[in-house]
Formats: sequence, structure tokens, C-alpha cells
Amino acid sequence: MDISWVHSPKQRSNMNASIQDRQLEVIELRQYTLRPNKRDALIDLFDRELVEPQEAVGMTIMGQFRDLDHPDLFVWLRGFESMQTRLSGLQAFYGGATWQAHAEAANATMLDSDNVLLLRPAWEGAHLPTDVMHRASRDAVAIPPGFVDITVFYLEAPASTELLAFCRERMTYVLNVGGAGAQGWYTTEPRENNFPRLPVRASEHVLVGVAVFPDLARFEAFGRSNLWAREIAPQLAQWPIRSTETHRLLPTARSAIHA
Repeated sequence: MDISWVHSPKQRSNMNASIQDRQLEVIELRQYTLRPNKRDALIDLFDRELVEPQEAVGMTIMGQFRDLDHPDLFVWLRGFESMQTRLSGLQAFYGGATWQAHAEAANATMLDSDNVLLLRPAWEGAHLPTDVMHRASRDAVAIPPGFVDITVFYLEAPASTELLAFCRERMTYVLNVGGAGAQGWYTTEPRENNFPRLPVRASEHVLVGVAVFPDLARFEAFGRSNLWAREIAPQLAQWPIRSTETHRLLPTARSAIHA
């Protein structure tokens, strides 16, 4: 039995406070296509066995989600203080006893785990506030409140200063008016993937928005308001956006990102 991540209440409190204080400068947006009807099995395993062991070696499990429109898609966000802590954390976790014990069961649920974007905050202060003290206990089964929208704008070139200014000044404002309680904005991390055992989509230029709403009803009301279509969509046409990908997500029982 691997007990390297089992801590006393005081140690857990200190570890959680440390994680809470981390500045996450590198983010992975991970999308796993699973075998039919295997998503709940992976989520149960992930929430029960794979959260604390990753955080014990310096990573932050920000949020994990069910995609409402794709029943076999599992989406999650993992954060790191730097590329160096990413390397050391991934080496420790994937070379450690916990992953060795659960890798076969996890991998058996998956068809593809290589749809990964390596990101960084789009500007200083653009990161999504993530408080792991907000996460439910390891035996939690109830789904927490909240709805998360992740939108990926695929660009022809790296996000320009002008696009990021528009995002910071107008896109965030419209989402706030529309009811988003928290937001995070990210662009492609241009540095080379320093843990090639886990591939990333290195050739993409993206702008990624993460918006947390109180619930699905509030998000749908925002859509019906046409605020985005009226205030934002026409302006986006001036930038070289190749395509847009949107995910409507519900947090799992232990996601730290929720309302």
C-alpha cells in the first residue's frame, strides 16, 4: 500500500495552505476520450486515488469535469508553479507507487489521452482563482454546485497584444455582467514540453477562457441574453481566429473549481 500521501490533519492543513498559495504559471488543459460508458469509472478512481498523490509532489489539481455534450469525454485542469516544478512533479508521480498501482485501471478506460494544451496565464493576474480548500473530502459523492464553460479560440498566430487587451477589457466584462463568478484566461505556453512521455499539442496557438457560473440555468440565461453575440462576436472577426471549441462542463464531486 502506498501511504506517501497520507498525512496528519495538521500536515494536511499545512499542505493545503501551501497549495492554495501557489502561483500557477503553467497549466495543462487535458481532454480524455474514453471508452463508451467508462467515464464514471475513471472519475471515481481519479477522485478517490489520484488527487492527493499528485499534489503531494507539487502539482495542483484545479478541476475535473463531465462534458455535458460528449458523454465519453473527461476534462481536467492541472497547474504548476513553473516548467521545472512540472518536470519534477510529473517525474515523481508517474514514476511513483500510486500511478503504478492504478495505471492499468485508468488506462483501461481511455481511447485517447493526448489531447492536451500547455498554457500560461494570458496576462498578470489572468489565472483562475483556485482554492483547494474548496475541494470536498476524499469520500465525497455529491456533485458540487456550479457550471464551467471552457472556450478554446484556435488562432492562426500567437495572441496579439491587441487581442489580449480586448479580452481583458471587454470579454471579461461581458462575462461578469452575464453572471460568471470567476474567470481565467490562458494562452499557449511556448516553451518545449519538458516531459515528452505525456504529449501535448505543441503546434497550436490558442486563447482559452474558463468561466465559472452559479449553475447551468444562469449560463443558459446568459446565452439567451445575446450579450456575447451583440458585444463580442462581431469584434472578434478582426483577429485571425481559425475556429472555436466550447465545452459545457459539470464539476465532479472533488473538483476544486465549482461555484
